[in-house]
Amino acid sequence: MADLNLPILDLSDLDKSPEDAARFREDLAVAAHDVGFFYLVGTGIEHDLFRRLQRAARDFFALPEDDKLAIENVHSPQFRGYTRIGGELTQGKIDWREQIDIGPERESVQGGPAYNRLIGPNLWPAVQPELREVAESWQRHLTAISRKLLSSWAEALGAAPTHFDAAFEEAESLLKIVRYPGTDAVEPQQGVGIHKDGGVLTLLWVEPGKGGLQVERGGEWVDAPPVDDAFIVNIGEMLEYATGGYLKATKHRVISPKAPDDRVSVPFFFNPALNSQVPVIDLPDELRAQSRGVSGEGENPIDGVYGENALRYRLRAHPNVVEIHHADLANAPS
Repeated sequence: MADLNLPILDLSDLDKSPEDAARFREDLAVAAHDVGFFYLVGTGIEHDLFRRLQRAARDFFALPEDDKLAIENVHSPQFRGYTRIGGELTQGKIDWREQIDIGPERESVQGGPAYNRLIGPNLWPAVQPELREVAESWQRHLTAISRKLLSSWAEALGAAPTHFDAAFEEAESLLKIVRYPGTDAVEPQQGVGIHKDGGVLTLLWVEPGKGGLQVERGGEWVDAPPVDDAFIVNIGEMLEYATGGYLKATKHRVISPKAPDDRVSVPFFFNPALNSQVPVIDLPDELRAQSRGVSGEGENPIDGVYGENALRYRLRAHPNVVEIHHADLANAPS
């Protein structure tokens, strides 16, 4: 653990002495200000749930192609379900991965803002009912962890611990279960291209022993290998926005493995309700003086209403779904 390139924080410190909790909040703010990434241990999730998630993911990707394509995202106006290899883009380039996208299970909404089109049901594989059970359990646990982190950040930055609560009452989370197949290419394939996460907070679990994630730190790319039963956590552009740039959304990428190896990872993106204006924290003077400003301003502006951002990201990443279900938005600004 001492050789890892990112800070390591223990969430269980919040439940120890007041001094331990205060130190955790301070370390949390420092990690997100300096690096934007860290490892999180002590989450209380049982080892068995990590293993059940891994088995469910592996079982899904081992299904016959027809069973996976039965829930392909082209059948979902909400961009849910299975994405085949080559079906998602980052910075206009193909990501070499397959995945299933799972959001909040809700009824579709007609009318209202365009981002209401993201509200609706998930697509689940009929031949693997256990995937839904594991995925929903995972979502519940990670939602609780995410709320603890947001509360701790708010308190560490001089706001009330409830500062973000109203905006996240109906959180718009997104769970991706991803497989990166190995390639024989001489140059490493783009598993995921260079980007910053566009939402608020990401908790990533990666199969033990499977590298590939790289984080930009000090102008260089550093590896962020997985740690057993731990998460790699990073903040997104919306939390940077909410803190006036004091907290830092950091560029990262995933390099595809070499064949015959492959890699399964499960990112969980925790975001506010689509119609919520993310509440900005009025920083104390000493922290405001250390703010670097919001980096997304200019060529890729960040909208305070999360749904506007979420829809833009989806339109950009999945042109095949747009063509089928949202042709009227095909030329919307991206």
